[in-house]
Amino acid sequence: MAEIELSVLANQCLDRRIPDKQSLQREVEAWEQKRNLDSRIINWQFTTADARIKLKRLYPSIQS
Repeated sequence: MAEIELSVLANQCLDRRIPDKQSLQREVEAWEQKRNLDSRIINWQFTTADARIKLKRLYPSIQS
């Protein structure tokens, strides 16, 4: 999720030169407030069950 948000931030807010740190902070804060108000969701298409099948070797086997 963090990588997705950073990509959106880069494309929507950081696609131009920003002259100083204070301007950058203001821009990012304004973008963040708008982004939070939009309440975007992520439609995960790769479920945990799919991951356990496809990435079986990475998941530990727990036996009860």
